[in-house]
Amino acid sequence: MPIGLVLSGGASLGAIQAGMLHALYERGVAPDLIVATSVGAVNGAFIASRPPTVATAEALAEIWRKLDRNDVFPSNLVTGLLGFLGLRSSLLPSTGLRRLLERHVEFERLEDAAIPFHVIGVDLRSGQERRLSEGDVVEAVLASAAIPAVFPPVPWGDGELIDGGVANNTPISHAIELGATEIYVLPTGYACHLHTAPSSALGMGLHALTLLMQQRLIIEIRAFRDRARLVVLPPPCPLDVTPADFSHAGELIERARRDARAFLAAAPVDRSAVPPVMRDMQTHNAAGGDTEGEDK
Repeated sequence: MPIGLVLSGGASLGAIQAGMLHALYERGVAPDLIVATSVGAVNGAFIASRPPTVATAEALAEIWRKLDRNDVFPSNLVTGLLGFLGLRSSLLPSTGLRRLLERHVEFERLEDAAIPFHVIGVDLRSGQERRLSEGDVVEAVLASAAIPAVFPPVPWGDGELIDGGVANNTPISHAIELGATEIYVLPTGYACHLHTAPSSALGMGLHALTLLMQQRLIIEIRAFRDRARLVVLPPPCPLDVTPADFSHAGELIERARRDARAFLAAAPVDRSAVPPVMRDMQTHNAAGGDTEGEDK
């Protein structure tokens, strides 16, 4: 049964995936392929050339613990002003993310990854999602993470690509097309229990995107649960951290690791059993906790 890892987008909430990976690797879950979008593509590029071990997950977690918002979303008044005036296609440069990738990704082209690695982007003109399996890995990940209006589109072939989350933030369908029959989905969740609304334009925009993406994820789980064994790890909930806030990485990693360990320990041992699905995050109680969905 080929095992696929599907890593979703979620900006700073991508730290959650480091904790989930720790729980998977310590149980010996080794992926045969990785499909990822946006920040999931950033994490995926890191692990695709490294062994599926706890040490790899810890190395990824250590990077997240040291990340600052300006490492990924560097403030640039000139770029922001030009973007606002319509003289540039984005408000921020992607130089910080490029430096991060060049420092930590250990292969140059997607097809060279030790674990087959695929990222999802969206064609800017047509709106069609594109699965990238060959080509420069840094450019591919930058394209998959090119949040509209925040980062510039990335030239690819005869077109330009933007964030894959616009069309398919959790590309379960692509993992199935690539032959995975057992799929571990690592969603980043969303800030379901904010005490106050995001105070910045970037924070508001990213939070709104994660709300839309969460609804798509629930729809896709229901659509594909009969085509593969889906194990969708539960992101931390309730959560009051927005995807623009990088100051809680350590906390998110520990919560995700703890929750994933408990979830996997309770999952059915029989691989032919009906797949466990993530808790239903569409409904929350008044205290901010979640209401568990039924396993179907």
